[in-house]
Amino acid sequence: MSDLRSETCDAFLGGRVQLFQPAQGYRAGVDPVLLAAACPAQEGQSILELGCGTGAASLCLAARVPDLTITGVELQPEYAAFARRNVTANGAAMEVVEADLRALPQALREVSFDHVIANPPYYRRTRSTGSRDAGRDVALGGDTPLSDWVDVAARRAAPKGYVTFIQAADRLADLLRAFDDRLGSIRILPIQPREGRAAQLVIVQARKGGRADLVMEAPLVMHVGARHERDGESYTARVAEILRNGASITWK
Repeated sequence: MSDLRSETCDAFLGGRVQLFQPAQGYRAGVDPVLLAAACPAQEGQSILELGCGTGAASLCLAARVPDLTITGVELQPEYAAFARRNVTANGAAMEVVEADLRALPQALREVSFDHVIANPPYYRRTRSTGSRDAGRDVALGGDTPLSDWVDVAARRAAPKGYVTFIQAADRLADLLRAFDDRLGSIRILPIQPREGRAAQLVIVQARKGGRADLVMEAPLVMHVGARHERDGESYTARVAEILRNGASITWK
């Protein structure tokens, strides 16, 4: 297990969000920033993040949209503690609840949210090797099936509320299989590392009670060029705006 007393403070959104996180173990990268950018939250709405980790996605969302009421649920005590610390450091209106998403506190089970967001573990537990670091192992593999993540998100979303996931592209079928008739108007955004490369991630958004046809969005391309040719940042202009300036991902 990593020593969670060894930590870093990392800047997100060009410094608008300061995130304390363990130096070893699971560390937030660009994925939670993309998840936050894809959530179509509006001022004054309520947000639930399942598996909030150190709070990266929720805090990036709070930095972009004012006056949100945010609740984050995190299973691991060490990461929940980091999230609370980051909430204070960034002056955000966010409550962090330490709980298994399959056994939410009664008070939370009685609340509906305008938006539910989640970055579930990407790897199938039965097909991956566990990490030696306990925090990283839970974050990347975990024992909670995707179907449970989807079920809890659907239950906690308000009527016409949005559910937004980011997930590995090779698990798209698993994610869609977990959706039922509670969630419709599905949109899928493939995320390609470069032009001509297969998507490695997808963002999937649905609406509770939605009835529109499924839409496959044009891919979001992360890097310029067909290959990595030099050191330094190579994000496309659109992605740089998202990662550095807090731009949103506009669904077509």
